[in-house]
Amino acid sequence: MMDTLIEAALAARKNAHAQFSHFRVGAAVEDSDGRIHTGCNVENATYSLTICAERVAVFKAISEGARKFTRMAVAADTDVLTPPCGSCRQILWEFCGDIELTLVNLRGKTETLHLKDLFPRPFDASFL
Repeated sequence: MMDTLIEAALAARKNAHAQFSHFRVGAAVEDSDGRIHTGCNVENATYSLTICAERVAVFKAISEGARKFTRMAVAADTDVLTPPCGSCRQILWEFCGDIELTLVNLRGKTETLHLKDLFPRPFDASFL
């Protein structure tokens, strides 16, 4: 039986607006109340205004009142599992901390790690 967080990330991936790169990504973040918030990547012709699935999921969750998070799943159709980009790692650290992160592809391959493994020396408000 597949984890509901992974199922949500895979489902969100189907909504991606990736008409330029065709690289569709879905993300799902679980808040401390057990609610799941999803996101997909949304591309723009300028590329610089494109937003990743992970940030969409976190920003949607924040807009819905969530403030504490426990884990996230990120789904992409790649043989090598796709981790969040640097910008997403920064946002995830600032809003979610060292959450559990599961990477998944469409063939059922998964890897679970903590954000600290991908982002070992994060910059945050403690430096300000």
